[in-house]
Amino acid sequence: MSTVIKRIIPAAAIPRGEIAIEIELQQPASPRRVLIDRAEAQIVAASRRRVLALVPNETEGGEVEVALSVDDSTLNEAATCLVGTKLAEDVHPVTNPAFDPADGSLYVTRSGSRGEHVPVSLYRINSEGEVEEFSGDITNPTAIAFDHRGQMFVTSRLDGTVYRVTALKECSVFASDLGVATGLAFDHEGDMFVGDRGGTIFKVNGIGEATPWAEHEPSVSAYHLAFGPDEYLYVTGPTVSSYDVITRFDKLGTPELFYRGLGRPQGLAFDVKGNLYVAAALRGRRGIVRITPDGASAELIVAGMNVVGVAFSSKGEMVVATNEAIYRLPLGIHGLLLSQDWALTRDRP
Repeated sequence: MSTVIKRIIPAAAIPRGEIAIEIELQQPASPRRVLIDRAEAQIVAASRRRVLALVPNETEGGEVEVALSVDDSTLNEAATCLVGTKLAEDVHPVTNPAFDPADGSLYVTRSGSRGEHVPVSLYRINSEGEVEEFSGDITNPTAIAFDHRGQMFVTSRLDGTVYRVTALKECSVFASDLGVATGLAFDHEGDMFVGDRGGTIFKVNGIGEATPWAEHEPSVSAYHLAFGPDEYLYVTGPTVSSYDVITRFDKLGTPELFYRGLGRPQGLAFDVKGNLYVAAALRGRRGIVRITPDGASAELIVAGMNVVGVAFSSKGEMVVATNEAIYRLPLGIHGLLLSQDWALTRDRP
């Protein structure tokens, strides 16, 4: 008897992510073993039509084979799944990492517990994948974003401050008194927006003066911000609900519901087609969720546990951040890089 793996949902994952293997199995028994890249995978649930399994933690990454066995006999039919390659570990991001639009290097935080000062709190991963210690001057760094001039800014949820960080690793206070400052994003005009998870979104001008701009439901962990191609500000802020929403704000700070039905939504980013990607759980399965531009439908496209953030490189790679590691997946998705768009439009007549 043979079996056919019809498809794997989602077709991409990071180690410890839960994939669903849809099958056509002729034997009366359900699969007893799942092998992913020839390593034993933990089976979460199994039937004659579907198997849920966790990608083994030791999976190195790339296109890997997925095979099933029944009665300890490996079946011939196999399929492939794309598994993320680990770029860094022993880090502690709490939202998206960020790519420097100037050279493509990736910045990620080691945020630590509240009030914990670690020797190195910012790391740089260069285009060759080498991890470098960058700075330890910011306690509890949270969100990272680049403005239209290519300057890097970092929020600290400890002291409610936004820091400007130079390429020479110099940190200076840019804006302060921003509550529990978490989310950070720049709009199409180059203005900064900062989310205080206590319930306020601030608009910050070019000299660091902050004004309350909108009110939002408080979050138990953080606000995560991203501007879409429609120039709306999209916000996630996990609550105690398992059916959280994504809210978007127009230019006047008026909110409206964009999508409801995510579990603990966190970091978010857009692609050039206007699709929104969110680190969240969808129908009980966690990873990176893609939502269509109209907010009408959503699907899990990368499976992963403890996922907190997502970012896109200029090469079409997705970077997925968990609360302890960073992974790269060559999915061919190009992100909406607003800082690069601003740099181009500023030079146009």
